[in-house]
Amino acid sequence: MDFTLSAEQELLQSGLNKFLAARYDLEKSRAAAKSACGWQPDIWRAFADLGILGVAIPEESGGGGGPVEMMLITEELGYALVIEPYIDTVVVAGGLLHRAGGTLATDLLAKIVDGSAIVTLAATEPTSGEHWHDVSTTARRDGETWVLTGSKIVSAGTPLSGHVIVTARTSGERRDEDGISLFLVEIDSAATGVHSGLDLHHYRTIDDRRASDLVFDELRLPASALLGVPGDAWPSLSQARDQGAAAVCAEAVGCMRKVLADTVDYCKQRRQFGVPIATFQVLQHRMVDMFIEVEQSSAATYLAIQNLEADALTRARAVSVAKATVGRAARFVGQQAVQLHGGMGMTEELAVGHYFKRLTALQFEFGSTDHHVTRYAELTAR
Repeated sequence: MDFTLSAEQELLQSGLNKFLAARYDLEKSRAAAKSACGWQPDIWRAFADLGILGVAIPEESGGGGGPVEMMLITEELGYALVIEPYIDTVVVAGGLLHRAGGTLATDLLAKIVDGSAIVTLAATEPTSGEHWHDVSTTARRDGETWVLTGSKIVSAGTPLSGHVIVTARTSGERRDEDGISLFLVEIDSAATGVHSGLDLHHYRTIDDRRASDLVFDELRLPASALLGVPGDAWPSLSQARDQGAAAVCAEAVGCMRKVLADTVDYCKQRRQFGVPIATFQVLQHRMVDMFIEVEQSSAATYLAIQNLEADALTRARAVSVAKATVGRAARFVGQQAVQLHGGMGMTEELAVGHYFKRLTALQFEFGSTDHHVTRYAELTAR
């Protein structure tokens, strides 16, 4: 693999790094996460001005860039511990809208790029576990409308969004890959409770993100709410999940790089028996082990990124290798960082505690470590 970045890619990476270092204050970000708003809209508008909201979206849909650029952006977002829903909106929802096509999707993609729209995905259900093709939510045609019935849980970023893409079964049995369709539901991001057939429950997650549980009770949608061909959404949905998994792997690498750097700095400053604890050989070995895990994760993530546009089987294998590798590393690096910081590691005042929470959550997004180990074993048996 060629790990060399082009001049444009290096400029993108360094420019975003400088912007986040100057504008994205961790204390202000945590305060925003705990507020009623839950995020920083001015930062999102600045992302639009920088052009990064279009980087993961194909040029024909108003964006410009590719998987490597997406990796560079999400790694920098992870390094700064950005809570705004970039992966949920730009990578996952943006990819689904692009592949669905149509006027509605094209118009919404343009709004994502200019920062005026937040779109998320609701794909997990109370009984589906980690299997996105296990869909009990149904959509039936009634004249000129679709009637949506069912529920979704832990829809990341939805409290901040104005639209959510919902998976629903229009034909087939519960766990069939065929028969799944995508519907675009317009919601009031400030609303909670039951209204017009939609019950929304918003909440803050352990890593200071926002998520929603949704219940659809005979929710009527216009015919135009259907994205793409009825019953044919699984290939696009599977691709979106792999793209999201690769993106969170890159984000995790950024988080781990920051955690490692902070841990090394802390050990150089913390003194015991009259000397910095960084001089203790056993702690040096731990930090070396952390470094190795980070670099292995970076290499596995790059392999996944390089294969995102390959055939479905090759892409799935590479992504599962990366997600399993990163999941193991995130657990190890996060735990070691907290332990080396001592009791300070879990305080609100120290950044490492916030990064540890995010690294813990990242292990389960778009499939847990165990899920991807099992998936890779199944894929290699074919």
